[in-house]
Amino acid sequence: MRRRFVTLFVGVAALGGGLLTAPGTAAAEAGPETMAALPAETVATFKLATQDADWTAASQAVKAVEDTGAVTKVTPLAVATSRQHVGRAGLCHATGIETKLTPDGFCWDKTDDVTNNYDTVTGGWMPQGLTASHDSVPGGTVEGKHLYAVSWHYGKGGSKNEFARVSIADNLGGTAPSYGHVLLVVPSGTGASGTFTPVKNTHADGMVWYGNRLFVANGGELQVYDMRHLWRVTNLSGEIGVDAATKTSSARWHQWAMPMIGRYDIPGANIGGGCTPGQGTEICLSSLSLDRSSSPDALVSAEHVTWLSSVKGARGRVARWPLNADVALPKADDGSGIGTTTASAAYTSPVWAMQGIATDGTYYYTSGTCPDSWWVPGGPPVQDPASYNCIHRGRAKEAPHVLTRSPRLTQNLSYAPNSGRLWGVNESMYLAPGETQRTGDRVVFSVKLP
Repeated sequence: MRRRFVTLFVGVAALGGGLLTAPGTAAAEAGPETMAALPAETVATFKLATQDADWTAASQAVKAVEDTGAVTKVTPLAVATSRQHVGRAGLCHATGIETKLTPDGFCWDKTDDVTNNYDTVTGGWMPQGLTASHDSVPGGTVEGKHLYAVSWHYGKGGSKNEFARVSIADNLGGTAPSYGHVLLVVPSGTGASGTFTPVKNTHADGMVWYGNRLFVANGGELQVYDMRHLWRVTNLSGEIGVDAATKTSSARWHQWAMPMIGRYDIPGANIGGGCTPGQGTEICLSSLSLDRSSSPDALVSAEHVTWLSSVKGARGRVARWPLNADVALPKADDGSGIGTTTASAAYTSPVWAMQGIATDGTYYYTSGTCPDSWWVPGGPPVQDPASYNCIHRGRAKEAPHVLTRSPRLTQNLSYAPNSGRLWGVNESMYLAPGETQRTGDRVVFSVKLP
């Protein structure tokens, strides 16, 4: 087996050539693989396909639900500042991030720090995607606030994808953040029959807030929601939907719900995340981020290939999808507002177990396996608090190198042009050595890019 990285580049100085040999390995002369561009004929097969009829039906269903009077439209700021949940200011757990990158961020409350899908009694939630108001608008704020959104999937006893939610947080900077949870739902019905059901079979892998739209990646599909249709429900109960007789609504213990307004499919992939990464025209949508550095704006997606598949030579792919800012949707090939979109560029990534992707217009930043991770002889085991992930940095068509370690099981990344900071979220929920019950080490973090 050829190791992809055997030397570790740390911090800003390392990008100039300073080397630190990874534990349990020896320095090698050969450099890492490059982020290679895929041929144009291959890129041309990568499509986001959709149908106007689906959007029309969803629009009618959303109106039907709102016409019942059982839900009230609210703003993202109202959810974020509700103080339904109050987190903890700063990075309350060890992150492994280089201090010279001035790490910052916030933590969830203690319940959301430890909730997990391994719980066999109540089940629980696992965080995945990350986006923020710096994606929504170039100015970086919504109603004068820096807001952050994280997607989660729910499972029980090891199951996954039974429900999906989005947390919208007001990062107050130096004080405890306020946030609320929003259940993702599918609207249905017309006229007086409007109701909704939960979005099922959704891993909520990645997320981008673009204009009023909220894109959620789910393997073989891109789901679209609209922040202008955030609903406050009337009842905090385990039911989901509208009770037409009483004109009340519930969202499975959530105060808020948000309906899907449309979706795009990856041709050949199965709805519900059934997508094989790294193969053929089924380019999977795992992590998502936004790039405003070129025209038109672009949605950037990446595939997650497990570390074992990476060892065997499989490589995740990164794709760029042009956006139409006028309608805040993927740019249709035929010039219409809603239609099939072809990727504008794509690459293979040498980063093992790639989880997150973002770009500042010059470099791509990728979260994935560290060169001295647990699979390397002498590296710490995955459940060890010292088993961090790494953020890799490199230009397209060049070899990436490690910028810094990052929190264990780092997921999605998001670049904030207004501050020059890279944001990330992790899902980690392992038993550390000596622990008898799970204690969380989840953070929403940021670093100042060199």
